[in-house]
Amino acid sequence: QSVLQGIILIPLRAICLVFLLLLAWLFASIVTFCQPGRGSVPLKGWRRRMIQTTLSGLTRIAFFVLGFQVKVKGKVASLQEAPIFVAAPHSSFFDAIICALTGMPSIVSRAENLSTPVFGTILSSLQPVAVSRQDSDSRKKTVTEITKRALSRGQWPQVI
Repeated sequence: QSVLQGIILIPLRAICLVFLLLLAWLFASIVTFCQPGRGSVPLKGWRRRMIQTTLSGLTRIAFFVLGFQVKVKGKVASLQEAPIFVAAPHSSFFDAIICALTGMPSIVSRAENLSTPVFGTILSSLQPVAVSRQDSDSRKKTVTEITKRALSRGQWPQVI
């Protein structure tokens, strides 16, 4: 019986995940289309709300389809309380759950990730702090950018 369930559930889950991923890509494409400042200016208005609600919801649904049911105990720190949100040990796809639960904050990511098909567009919509491993000054630039965003008094989303 469990083999039969696997034969049915695995393709069904895969189809649902592909659909959710393409839907997330569509919303991220809409948000980043003709985006003023292209990552150097924080998203405002409907663009920011769409990222916070739609992508957050789609990510939660995707993890539910995978069989994860996440419950938050306590209160998630607001942007004013914690402009920088640290997730550790930062080694798996569970970071995406944290992003969904905290309203899709900006993340620190390798610059190469922005050029990946589909995922790169979704990542760009989060306005990440891009770290280039080829640039020797990248660490300094990253710290400067994180500090600038943390001190922006709510103009930029939380940085995770």
